[in-house]
Amino acid sequence: MNAADFPRVGLQDAIASLSVMPGFLEAALQASTPDELLLRASEDGFALVEQACHLRDLEREGYLARVRRILAEDSPALEGFDGAAVAKARNYLAGDARAAARDFGVARRELIALIASLGEAELGRPAIFCGERITLADVIAMMCDHDREHRVEIEALVDAMQAP
Repeated sequence: MNAADFPRVGLQDAIASLSVMPGFLEAALQASTPDELLLRASEDGFALVEQACHLRDLEREGYLARVRRILAEDSPALEGFDGAAVAKARNYLAGDARAAARDFGVARRELIALIASLGEAELGRPAIFCGERITLADVIAMMCDHDREHRVEIEALVDAMQAP
């Protein structure tokens, strides 16, 4: 789902899509050994532990903060989130993948509870992001796109670990 798809797909389908990511991440971590959590598919890609920490931090500091600001402020200018810089600064490779995944799940449930009952007026609330006008519906669609991208990356990591 992308921002253009959102009006056709709708909030409930977006929520259904968003709600599966914490369980997907947990399953990938459960299928991995401690050493496998540190493996990267490429030099610039995230290992599973980094995936978990990134999803946690972006959920709390990016998406949840953006949704709250859009609902509380008139056309807020939203900050970006440089995932690679944050990963390096916070040394995600030394993180606790399972704790990060649990925290991601908590933040995702909080975000879903926040958006679950929104109506058209709230979904249409505007903001400025990267110099462009967006709506809360666009932010939700971005979240769905981001989840899809990370599912692909995580599936590739798990597949690489299981290859003979």
